[in-house]
Amino acid sequence: MKHTISVLVNNHPGVLARVAGLFSRRGFNIDSLAVGETEDPAYSRMTIVVRADDRQLEQVTKQLFKLIDVLKVTDLTREDAVSRELVLLKVFVADAAKRTEVLQIVDIFRAKVVDVAENSLMVEITGDEGKVEGLIQLLRPYGIREMVRTGRISLTRAVKGKGNGR
Repeated sequence: MKHTISVLVNNHPGVLARVAGLFSRRGFNIDSLAVGETEDPAYSRMTIVVRADDRQLEQVTKQLFKLIDVLKVTDLTREDAVSRELVLLKVFVADAAKRTEVLQIVDIFRAKVVDVAENSLMVEITGDEGKVEGLIQLLRPYGIREMVRTGRISLTRAVKGKGNGR
């Protein structure tokens, strides 16, 4: 099963390497990893997507808490959370008709064209995995020249009437 894990850490050099190394030493392949500063620059939040059963995930979570700079670990898989991914794609468009078709598809998915060249368009899409995968599948027949993905980022929703603290 795919799990989305949120790890709040002290924003220090080497923390990412120690966390990724922990997964590697236990034989886990990280499907995606996104890291960035939080609202407080003293902390970073890692969003890690990994395939594991519940027992394996529990072991990894316990090991994460043993790392000095790890402050909080949350499995967002069963939480009420918002998840998004950013993708940039270069799509081949040989002629005006194909360009028009691609532009219509991009519009349907509320994606954006962020660069235009003679025979390609660069498209930006942000959304959940289903939306992103849907656009990719529809653009694949036109020829995706290059693609880069941020990986999943997630935050739990606030409880009504309360803010979500750390």
